[in-house]
Amino acid sequence: MTSKKINLSKILPVFLTFIVMGFVDIVGVSTGYVQKDFELSDTMAQFLPFMVFIWFFVFSIPVGVLQDKIGKKRMMNIGLVITLVGLLIPFVYYSFASALVAFIGIGIGNTIIQVAANPLLQEVVSKKKLSSSLSLAQFVKAITSLLGPILATYAAITYGDWKWVFIVYALVTLVSALWLSTTSIEENIKSETPASFRSCMQLLTNKFVLAMVIAIFLIVGADVGMNSNIQGFLMKLHGFSLEKASYGISIYFTALMISRFVGAILLQFLKPVFFLVTTTVLALAGILLIWFSTSGLMAQTGIFIVGLGAGNLFPLVFSIAINGMPTRANEISGLLVMAIVGGAVIPPIMGALSSSSGVTGSLLVLALCFVYMLVVPLFKNRDEVTGQ
Repeated sequence: MTSKKINLSKILPVFLTFIVMGFVDIVGVSTGYVQKDFELSDTMAQFLPFMVFIWFFVFSIPVGVLQDKIGKKRMMNIGLVITLVGLLIPFVYYSFASALVAFIGIGIGNTIIQVAANPLLQEVVSKKKLSSSLSLAQFVKAITSLLGPILATYAAITYGDWKWVFIVYALVTLVSALWLSTTSIEENIKSETPASFRSCMQLLTNKFVLAMVIAIFLIVGADVGMNSNIQGFLMKLHGFSLEKASYGISIYFTALMISRFVGAILLQFLKPVFFLVTTTVLALAGILLIWFSTSGLMAQTGIFIVGLGAGNLFPLVFSIAINGMPTRANEISGLLVMAIVGGAVIPPIMGALSSSSGVTGSLLVLALCFVYMLVVPLFKNRDEVTGQ
């Protein structure tokens, strides 16, 4: 693994799958358009993001088990094809029912892509470069997430149909599937024993694996919780209007992109665990700045700092986990992607505490999520955890 040379002809098609991975975030802007098009209630409209999120919990482990049997590249192509079908449905036939079916396909496809992408990247980059490569891949994904709403709005204004964004995404997905299919990738990292649902669940008895799964659960939960509460923080703490507060979301995503790009460079030289602790402290500093902010600018600065600190936590934990037990990468990847369901659990908790104790309660939840990241280095799995 450590002698593996950089081979762009293999790395680039894998990186393109991370761009496709970011397409799932189109559900955010799509929900608003679908709700308007079919005059849906808020409750009915929320079935769209639910149709995406639920599959992370349902399919992640089964996909990891199947991936162990048929291979990472083949599993990835299955995910790309399912995503492609899902993207085409709203453009071929558009109704609320077809939109639900489309996002079921996009959600299942994205679940498969997320399970396969990180272990597949592990096959084409060296172990020492994995953390930085994952950060760069997440940076690419973040750009896609930002462009989705812009493309949909442009299509709606210019062509009178926001759904053209699905055609653009479908074409990129098709290119990704064809490019990956024609790329030869040797999958040398094999499981010690055949993976099964039982073997995946048994991994949770390993303190190292359980700690990594909890970490991903909290990281994603904190990220979604932060993103969905930024407007509330600025409105409640400093009296911002909804429109002005919405810019805070752009500040956060901009910081995430900068963080991941810089992280991809710094992780060429720094050990993953050291970088994990350092950036976690930075995120906590941002939370405190929001908490004790005396002006809107101070709070926005805190939001930016949280983004800088949180941007690399997901790829860092992922790389530490699969580097710690590389021969169980398929099973661990399934467990970690399943933990993405934290994004559906932490925000409601923040909302409940915010209702009872104000912004302080929701900020406290975020702070506790980040504090846990400082505990992660204590759960080492031999020297491999440090990236040595």
